[in-house]
Amino acid sequence: MAFLYELALLGSPSKKQIRELEQFVSEAIQPFGLQIGKEIGWAIYPEPFDPNQKRAAAAVFFGGKNAPVEHLDNLLSRSIPILPVISDIKKVNEEIPSVLQHLNCLDYGKDGAKKIASALLGCAELLPRQRRVFLSYRRDEACGAAVQLFDYLSSKCFDVFLDTHAIAPAEDFQTNLWHRLCDSDVLLMLDTPTYFSSRWTSAEFGRALAKGISVLSVQWPNFTPSPRTATVSRLVLADDEIDSGTGSLTNSAITRICSQLETVRSQSLAVRNRNLVSNLRSSIELIGGSVTGVGLNKAVFVKLANGRDIVVYPTVGVPTSTTLHDATKNAPGQSVAVVYDHVGLHPSWQEHLDWLGSHIKSARWVKANEAAWQFADWET
Repeated sequence: MAFLYELALLGSPSKKQIRELEQFVSEAIQPFGLQIGKEIGWAIYPEPFDPNQKRAAAAVFFGGKNAPVEHLDNLLSRSIPILPVISDIKKVNEEIPSVLQHLNCLDYGKDGAKKIASALLGCAELLPRQRRVFLSYRRDEACGAAVQLFDYLSSKCFDVFLDTHAIAPAEDFQTNLWHRLCDSDVLLMLDTPTYFSSRWTSAEFGRALAKGISVLSVQWPNFTPSPRTATVSRLVLADDEIDSGTGSLTNSAITRICSQLETVRSQSLAVRNRNLVSNLRSSIELIGGSVTGVGLNKAVFVKLANGRDIVVYPTVGVPTSTTLHDATKNAPGQSVAVVYDHVGLHPSWQEHLDWLGSHIKSARWVKANEAAWQFADWET
């Protein structure tokens, strides 16, 4: 079965721990319309855990004296997030294999199943605040359908950007629009006959591709699509899925779109995260360092050429002050950096990040295209 997201319980979890985690995960994803064993892969003691590279994935490793450690090196080299779990904070050396000991551990007795389930879902981008979609459409051709999709996707816990609902009249419309595009997982494109006749929808499509954001093209029937859409995911509507009088979509069409959107979203997240970590790895190796694994909150653990350890949080989308706060809180006493792609961010937002970085010394902002340059002269 091809799952949209893949989660795994590795090591030596007890039956109670498996049951508790499965319950919390099932409850958390239910509002999305997703189920374990259907859209969500739930592998227990897999031999090996080998998730599809085009799917968002994460694993929990339950430590123990005889916990199996096969295949961990492969997951670490692929930058799959692994959350080590221990029975007591004092037993890291006893219960966690050496290849995982440098990752931040969770204490099952202290943190509990709910927090661990939330951390696992966060690594797979399956928390409500992480589900972001940008609706791109021509108002004179697909406004009604766009509003329908906005309402339906919002009911499935997506944060949906719709221009008529998201930007106040007095704000700089276009700059804010690009900023929101940068923070989206998928561009949902309503591909009507004159979509590419508009400068703005054409730019939305092109800039989504430039940022590595996946596109789902929902193609209206009875016209030949632009060659520009040849490489993106496509769903073609049938004549009877659109009301010829009102332009409204049928319920079955909306359900189809939402289902394929979830698939495209998982692929988009997997590819963007992999590319961000891969580029970071290349930057670190360029200056003689190495990436040693990905752990809690998708923290990337880096060792520089001089032996200094840094915890790096690559951020897909728009970083916030909360991003910096969480990075500092999750890695107390360690050198911390937040790496992000600044292209397309609102100028005032970038100014805010620069100001914040100049006043907070416990963690630093690093632009993705400057990573090697910044880490080559890293001081605690």
